[in-house]
Amino acid sequence: MLTHGQIWTAIDRLAEANGLSASGLAKRAGLDSTAFNRSKRITSDGRPRWPSTESVSKILSATNTSMRAFLALLEGEDIGPSGFSEEPAPPFRPQRAIPHIGLAQAGDGGFFDDAGFPVGSGWDEILFPEVEDEHAYALEISGDSMLPLYRPGDLVVVSPAASVRKGDRVVVKTRDGEVLAKELVRRTARTVELRSLNPEYEGRTLAATDVLWIARIIWASQ
Repeated sequence: MLTHGQIWTAIDRLAEANGLSASGLAKRAGLDSTAFNRSKRITSDGRPRWPSTESVSKILSATNTSMRAFLALLEGEDIGPSGFSEEPAPPFRPQRAIPHIGLAQAGDGGFFDDAGFPVGSGWDEILFPEVEDEHAYALEISGDSMLPLYRPGDLVVVSPAASVRKGDRVVVKTRDGEVLAKELVRRTARTVELRSLNPEYEGRTLAATDVLWIARIIWASQ
């Protein structure tokens, strides 16, 4: 599975291949010169921060680098002056269809069993690189409650089998049918404390008995 470290290392290696520092690469792409600073790669509370898809697209365009070459950098290969790998291109990761619905639909009955696994025939499908959890599914964000992190139309991929820890971004379903996308602050035998991704919305503290399931968000199309 793609990791935070792989992405940032590939960006550093792309800068090096073009005779640039990370800040020089950012400036060439029309980004803030501090966009790729090491201090920007970790949030204030110590969690990994991912570069945006837009920033990656801009540095590829600015350096005339193909996506194939960038994938080669992710795999640890070198790229030549032409922006192509000196070795044969790495194979693309296999993809499979995973279930997909809108977040607003997820609260309706018939889409999940009591453990949070997708069920029923009402799902659409999207192609996504193979993930370890065969029960992973995608939700399409709607509304503004998750701004600025997730925007309407963004996709998040959720793994109901993944372990959940403090600080994870999660999807929670209550026994009343409400579906929430939040950050897990604390989970005890009695309560589940959640932080809203949009600071304009208040966090939530739920009784553990009111929570049907919690599943971790493992990827987002940011």
